Amino acid sequence: MEMTRSRAQDPNVCGVTAAIAVIDGKWKTALLWLLESGPRRPGELRRLLPGLSEKVLTQALRDMETDGLVHREVYDTLPLMTTYSLTTFGQELSEALAPLSDWGHRRLEKLTDARSTS
Repeated sequence: MEMTRSRAQDPNVCGVTAAIAVIDGKWKTALLWLLESGPRRPGELRRLLPGLSEKVLTQALRDMETDGLVHREVYDTLPLMTTYSLTTFGQELSEALAPLSDWGHRRLEKLTDARSTS
């Protein structure tokens, strides 16, 4: 288990650290954002996120499932069909991240403005 994953389960870290540990990595916030609109199949997620390998997608979704953020549904069809959706807990995290996202966009705008005036 990598360091940030263990911090997500350490009761002695601050709440912000515990939350960030759950979404740490390049793809988890993008996956949360895509799953907000409803269940998606793994192939669809990969198409929507160019550069995301199947291996990394699988690991990210497994981590998110372990952390209680996503639900994995396997349909008994041939071929097997799997979909992922946000749990209530995952939806709560997504909603909690919205103000942080807004702050991040404002920061990027400030950086862009500073570059254009210098």
